[in-house]
Amino acid sequence: MAAVSFECGDFLEFQDALQKMRQIDDKIIYMLNATIPTESFKSQIDVTTQCKDLFEQIQSGHKKREVAITRCLNASKEKLKQLKIQRDNGDDSPELMKALRKQQSSLRLLESELNIEEVVKKRTIDVYHERCRSFYKPPKKIET
Repeated sequence: MAAVSFECGDFLEFQDALQKMRQIDDKIIYMLNATIPTESFKSQIDVTTQCKDLFEQIQSGHKKREVAITRCLNASKEKLKQLKIQRDNGDDSPELMKALRKQQSSLRLLESELNIEEVVKKRTIDVYHERCRSFYKPPKKIET
């Protein structure tokens, strides 16, 4: 997976970066088909190692995305807090009100992105377990 930088200021740019990082989740069926060989090739490939490596890639991607989303979510909350402090100090300018609404919308979008991430993670892990469970048993502590 290529390194993707995250800019929290532009939500669409952030969403594009997340989409690039979700490629392994989007292609999980293909990855599993490439990992688990047919009966005739099973003796030539160590499927256990293949499944373990794929699992580690999946977990790494999930962790990176969760950290990025959480980082941007916290930055957005902090910015919203600062804007509210300005408003509470008597600044009722239209520019501030517009920035406040925009930041609230951005925060809602990031929270929904966190929910989407949970769904994507669950789907990927479920599909992974369905296909690799007889070859590799991941540690019990799995973030799903």
